[in-house]
Amino acid sequence: MPEAAKKILIVEDDQFLLEMYSAKLKGAGFQIEIAKDGEEALDKAFEFKPDLILLDIVLPKMDGFEVLKRLKENPVLRKIRVIALTNLGQQGEVQKGTSLGADDYFIKAHFTPSEVAYRVSNFLKNPPLDRTQ
Repeated sequence: MPEAAKKILIVEDDQFLLEMYSAKLKGAGFQIEIAKDGEEALDKAFEFKPDLILLDIVLPKMDGFEVLKRLKENPVLRKIRVIALTNLGQQGEVQKGTSLGADDYFIKAHFTPSEVAYRVSNFLKNPPLDRTQ
């Protein structure tokens, strides 16, 4: 019996990017759910229970840093892997994301959606050590 598709929650407020990332990741065999703001991201994380969240940082209602903080504070959600996928690429922003618990930090401008899908696939096959224990 084949392995169940890994579940990814994409949190992105740009409709064009959301559709591109969704299409590439679905094409790579992942089950996809989407959220367009920070509050919806937390709700969907509870409902969907993804294996990974691709999290934009600049979001309406609640920014990605706050979403990340709340995810990692919650005993039910804290083990979900999170990759920040954003254009905020200053050293301080990257450090803030990783210190709040992001497993990786991708700068959108540096990767095509196909490259993001490839890196996500590799990440889920070989995840980093769990830092939440």
